Amino acid sequence: MNRIEKIQKHFPSGVDAFITSNEKTCLYLSEFLFSDGMIFVTKDDATIYTDFRYLEAAEQEAVGCKISVSPRFEAIRKTVEEKGIRVIGYEDDLLFVSELATFKQQIPGCEFVPMGGVIRELAEYKDEREMALVREAQKITDEAFAAVLPLLRPDMKETDVAAELEYQMKKRGASGTSFETIAVSGTNSARPHGVPRPVTLERGFLTMDFGCYRKGYASDMTRTVVIGRADNDMKKVYDTVLRAQLAAIDAVREGMTGAELDRVARDIIHGAGYEGCFGHGLGHGVGIYIHENPRVSAVGRKPLTRGHIFTVEPGIYLKGKYGVRIEDMIQMTENDPVDITASPKDLIEIL
Repeated sequence: MNRIEKIQKHFPSGVDAFITSNEKTCLYLSEFLFSDGMIFVTKDDATIYTDFRYLEAAEQEAVGCKISVSPRFEAIRKTVEEKGIRVIGYEDDLLFVSELATFKQQIPGCEFVPMGGVIRELAEYKDEREMALVREAQKITDEAFAAVLPLLRPDMKETDVAAELEYQMKKRGASGTSFETIAVSGTNSARPHGVPRPVTLERGFLTMDFGCYRKGYASDMTRTVVIGRADNDMKKVYDTVLRAQLAAIDAVREGMTGAELDRVARDIIHGAGYEGCFGHGLGHGVGIYIHENPRVSAVGRKPLTRGHIFTVEPGIYLKGKYGVRIEDMIQMTENDPVDITASPKDLIEIL
């Protein structure tokens, strides 16, 4: 069953068609990556409406869709009339209000009804092809880290480190970064999503959180090193985060919930005296969206099961001092869970 057939099976009662212009939704449905166009799905077919720039590639790569470069709304109105379409579904969690207004104006006479996060629900469970694409993206990310590690020097700027990571990923085939690259040092590392500054690396921890897209699928990893020597307090913080992460990865089992897995890591961090210093969830799903289900946090009630890909990223953040985070990605396969992140996690000092 292709993805068009999946969404057709998820049409609510009374819905005749589905429309989307969201780039990631279009990628998921058609398995073809394009940034200008839309997909209109009826009960018996689907059409990509785009322009001449994407025509040849779409004809070769899109799955389950016809391709049209005709004026988009004119062609959709014709389909609506020919098929007697009266009710059209849309993703109310992704569609801009202005886009919905345009749809209503351009396709008059139809009722538009919200279908929630139906595509996100389908995309949550990956097939083997999708898992392979995420592995490709993660391989690029691991290789980029290996290339950057020997280049790190105390006289670099945070922005230099971020730029180098992005260059190395692009050099290895990434189409772009999957989120804004984080490279934060010293006191800035105490901010889980700190912004790289054009300042020389502070002594202490340097946390690098980065990832890339490969054919529309994302990777995500974090590694923390030390600029200079680590004192005993720093070693304790790093060791605690590493123990929490390794214990959580080892604990992953089919059917356990995200909340149960979060608790494994959180108990270790709290038990070491850092309660209140791990303020985010243990992880999140990754796929065509950098953040998707399942939620691996205290509110993650969904069982972790075959097809899920998620991060395990505990951290400790001491305000005004420094922070540490270590992150890998886990795939739930037909057999055992697999950690697809290969980069080393030993404490590394950059002298």
